[in-house]
Amino acid sequence: MGGQLRKVKTIIEPTPVVEGAGVRLKRSLGGPALNYLDPFLLFDHFGSPNAEDYQAGFPMHPHRGIETVTYMLAGEVQHRDTLGNSGSIGAGDVQWMTAGGGILHEEMPQVRPEGNGGFQLWVNLPSKLKMSQPRYQDIPSGEIPEVMTEEGGKVRVIAGKVEGTNGGVTGIAANPTYLDVRILPGQSFIQPVSQGHTAFAYVFEGNVGFVEDDAKSPKWIEQTKLVVLEDGDLVKILAGDEASRLLLISAKPLGEPIARYGPFVMNTKEEIEQALLDLKQGTFIWQEQVGA
Repeated sequence: MGGQLRKVKTIIEPTPVVEGAGVRLKRSLGGPALNYLDPFLLFDHFGSPNAEDYQAGFPMHPHRGIETVTYMLAGEVQHRDTLGNSGSIGAGDVQWMTAGGGILHEEMPQVRPEGNGGFQLWVNLPSKLKMSQPRYQDIPSGEIPEVMTEEGGKVRVIAGKVEGTNGGVTGIAANPTYLDVRILPGQSFIQPVSQGHTAFAYVFEGNVGFVEDDAKSPKWIEQTKLVVLEDGDLVKILAGDEASRLLLISAKPLGEPIARYGPFVMNTKEEIEQALLDLKQGTFIWQEQVGA
């Protein structure tokens, strides 16, 4: 498979943060080291066997102008919102929430013997969809396609396409690719990534080498690190002496101005001020706002 190999541009060490009512997270995107990676706004890795690190959860809070993606590795999170949606997601499940014009929801981890773990990614919405109707896609683990590589590795295709297999999540504005990749010791993984698209990887098990030039040694990255990739149209990754696992995420940049304030991401400061006013006046939720 020929193509221009994407080189490692930046390596981000996650920053410990406490969010919600007291949930301990590791933040790689959306913090001081890397504030924005168009169209991606935030990337958090959560995980602990200790209930005190996660059980306080995220009580009812607002969102506008973004999509949030929660991918669970362990445990269970119950969710509900002011539009009447409720449910739970567990190990291997994905929830893709489009906040659109306004939603209040809560995400409450349940205490389990195995603890709690997973990732949350925020994806920006284009200006034309920032005030759109909110919606959810809850994709159970069994509906996320898995592609076995020739070398015996495995790719869970959450969104996008791998070797002709489409991901479980579709109809997303940014049309992203979101892959959970397992590579066996000493083996490799190769994936096309469209030229001009933003791409990053998050290594969370083992250590991997990013091949930047087939004639040179790969650049090795240990867990847990976020790797921003330079432009190109191909990503080639090697596993070290142990099985490795990473997320590979990419999408076309929006190229629009952003104004952000906590859980709101709009295009202008005035739109942020309007969101705060709507919240104060009780007209924030989408149906109330548009009279639906």
